[in-house]
Amino acid sequence: MIQNIPLYDICSLSDINQDDILISRFAPYLETHKNLFATHRHSFYHMVLFTAGSGAHTIDFESFEVKPGQIYFMVPGQVHSWAFDGFTDGYIINFSASFIQSFLLQHGYLDNFSFFSGNLADTVINLPQETFAAVKPLFEAILTEAALSATSAVDMVRLLMLQIFILVNRMSINPATGNNSSYNQTLLKSFKNLIEHHYSDIKLPKDYATLLYITPNHLNAVCKDIMGISAGELIRNRILLEAKRMLTNPKLSISEISLKLNFSDNSYFTKFFKKMEDITPEEFRKKITQDHGK
Repeated sequence: MIQNIPLYDICSLSDINQDDILISRFAPYLETHKNLFATHRHSFYHMVLFTAGSGAHTIDFESFEVKPGQIYFMVPGQVHSWAFDGFTDGYIINFSASFIQSFLLQHGYLDNFSFFSGNLADTVINLPQETFAAVKPLFEAILTEAALSATSAVDMVRLLMLQIFILVNRMSINPATGNNSSYNQTLLKSFKNLIEHHYSDIKLPKDYATLLYITPNHLNAVCKDIMGISAGELIRNRILLEAKRMLTNPKLSISEISLKLNFSDNSYFTKFFKKMEDITPEEFRKKITQDHGK
């Protein structure tokens, strides 16, 4: 019988009634939650720093090699699984958006960090030795603060997490970036944010260009210059990703998924999916179900 891909919130993974934050060393977390090796989804933000281990982990159907010194970030809704080879350790922090946002006046502060964009190219980062050496003690300090009942311990955890975000973000910024490139990066970020909110109802680059007050040619040039793909490909890739995520839920029929993504009919959706993925939606669902059952 087909099992639904589970969706976990922080409460379901914590021994205490805490729905905003879960902090742990990675090895004991794995020992307690062996069910998380199989494909699952999160309703929260998720950050892991590996200090030991090998194998692989998969985010939104793309596999990454596990390496000590690697940090990865996930946003709510992404699909995830682990396939470790031997002992694996490090640190894990699961947290809600409100855990950080309640501490800050700037709305959407996490959007400033590319690794929280959901773009897989920015999600998994192999830290240089000097950055790893600076970040690891911050995770240790977070564990220490989390174990305290001291006044403002939770605020100290927030501050330490922000230090981690900023240090990792600084590492990925090119100091030689010019103003024009910075403008284009901002434009691309705005385009991606629009796609995130409208991928099911706006499918043409020219319509996004209108919303951004630029020409379609300008939008396409920015995408090709920074991403190496066209604006249309960026839109289609996001639609494909959402289709894959929906296909992990057997309670949704192919017709329902097609409707939710605003395709005119099932055959058009199937044709789109097969052109992008080389297999039909039904074949993809069967493969995911088999992988989940292993």
